[in-house]
Amino acid sequence: MTNKVNILTDDTPPNDPAQAVHAAMAARIASLRKARGLSFDQFAVRCGVSKGMLVQIEQAKANPSIGTLCRIASGLGVSVAELLEVAESGNRPVRVVCADEVTSLWTGPHGGTARLLIGSEGPDMLEHWMWELRPGERFDAQAHPPGTQELFHVLEGELVLELNGTGYKIGAGNSAHARTDCEHAYVCGGKKKLRFTMVVLEPGRDRRFVAKKTRK
Repeated sequence: MTNKVNILTDDTPPNDPAQAVHAAMAARIASLRKARGLSFDQFAVRCGVSKGMLVQIEQAKANPSIGTLCRIASGLGVSVAELLEVAESGNRPVRVVCADEVTSLWTGPHGGTARLLIGSEGPDMLEHWMWELRPGERFDAQAHPPGTQELFHVLEGELVLELNGTGYKIGAGNSAHARTDCEHAYVCGGKKKLRFTMVVLEPGRDRRFVAKKTRK
C-alpha cells in the first residue's frame, strides 16, 4: 500500500473539488519556491525530493505522499497546513476553517481517510488531524524530526499504534501520548471501523526561511 495524498488521481473528474485543491496547492508551492529564489535543483537538495517529482508536483501532475509534502514544507520553511491553506494566519485571534475547506489527504484501500483539519504556522508546527481506518488498513509513517509528539483520542474501534515495530493497543474512549521521531504506523485493530483524532506538535525547529538573492 502506498501512502499517496488523495487529492488527485487519474480518475478524478475535471470539475471535482479535488482538482481545485490540487491546483491551488501546486500553485502555492511554485509561488513559495520562486519567492525564495530557489531553482528546482536547489529546491530538490533542500527538501530531499527529486527534481523531476517537484516539477510534476508544481504542474499538478503528480500525486505526492504525505511524507513528500512534509519534506517540501520543510524545504520551504512552512508547515503542511500552510501549503493547504488551513493554517492560522497573521495575528488574528481566531482562524475558522470551514468543513468545505478540508480535504482528505489520504484514502486507504478500503475507504479509510486522513484529513488535516487545521494547523499552525511555523516555527512551532501544530496540527489537528481526523483519521478513519477500516479493517485491514494501516498507514506507515516516516520518523518525524527529533522531539515531535502526537496526542491520540480514539472515538470508535481500536487503534494499534506501532513504534519501531512494537504495537500499543488504544481502545475506544481512551487517549495516548507518543514520541513519533521514529518510524511508526497507525493500524486498525479488530473487525470494526476505527476513528481517532490526532494532534501533532513539532517544536524546537525554526522553519522560517530567510530568502537569499541569487544571480541569474
